[in-house]
Amino acid sequence: MRYPLSGLLAAAVCAVLAGASSFAAITDWLHDLDEQARDRLGFGHGVPAGTTVWRLLTRLDDQLLSTVLAGWLKVRARPVTPRPHRYRTVIAVDGKTLRGARRADGGQVHLLSALDTSTGIVLAQVTVSAKSNEIPAFAPLLDAVEQVLGSLTGLLFIADALHTQTAHAEEIAARGAHLMIPTKGNQPTLFKQLKTLPWPEIPIGDRRRDTGHGRRETRTVKAITVATPGGIRFPHAEQAVRITRTRTTSGKTSRETAYYTVSLPAEQAQPADLQHWARLEWHIENRVHHVRDVTFREDLHQARTGTGPAVLATLRNTSIGYHRTNGEANIARATRRANRRPHDLITAVTSSIPTTQ
Repeated sequence: MRYPLSGLLAAAVCAVLAGASSFAAITDWLHDLDEQARDRLGFGHGVPAGTTVWRLLTRLDDQLLSTVLAGWLKVRARPVTPRPHRYRTVIAVDGKTLRGARRADGGQVHLLSALDTSTGIVLAQVTVSAKSNEIPAFAPLLDAVEQVLGSLTGLLFIADALHTQTAHAEEIAARGAHLMIPTKGNQPTLFKQLKTLPWPEIPIGDRRRDTGHGRRETRTVKAITVATPGGIRFPHAEQAVRITRTRTTSGKTSRETAYYTVSLPAEQAQPADLQHWARLEWHIENRVHHVRDVTFREDLHQARTGTGPAVLATLRNTSIGYHRTNGEANIARATRRANRRPHDLITAVTSSIPTTQ
């Protein structure tokens, strides 16, 4: 029996929006639907077996699926509330290893993703080559983000120190975007230059204090313009930034100092902005990758066939982004609620797919 491709894809998306965490769970969700719901998805003459669902999903082009679903979420996302004067869309980039999944050669699957921190939507995800690392995957990730958004002009990208690469800075600048990036030991010359700037002479530009979970934390920001003759040797760097975090927990105090460069001048990136943007780097880890592990048990799933691991990760990203754009903070609770309302899910997913109505 032949089944509608659009219906199978819609069912997979709906199932993961409802909390399904594996191929088997997607099939179970579809089989548990009432007759009317099956008809709406195009399965009036029967539903596919689990092996059929599995074969389809493990043969999909995972990057194309990511682009299509990110575009769908972007269109349906609520308009952003009025933006402050120096508002800037920040895209956080981070990689994640799928610990339970394996390639055909037995190696682990590693994915690099880009999150729009203002909406909670993962705009793009690319699979890192088995014989490489995240660095060569950065440009393809930018291509994928640009395909969803149409342009990168004016965006600010943030990532971890692994991506403090001159080629990345040049690539982002060529596309009209900006980069804020930390520097650590992987760039020893640049790190030394940043560390030896005259920080004691520079006034504190911004200070924030937070308390919670038995912890007190103070974060101070200093910034200095470096886009001058004799400035630091990193492409397009306009400012050097030092962020000092002092944390007290159970009577013990620790201090951590981080150094950044940013390709925006001071009039477009004040210390309060830099403070905020630096914290947004953690959104992709805390609000996406952690949720995929805890709510969807991603690291326990042992997908090993074709593009299956990346496809399931994309569907989980879509579920998280969908619920975030609906204003949900607790994704586990949101998926449980969605699972009780399959017809609402089908309406949301298939409203632009006439063949499944």
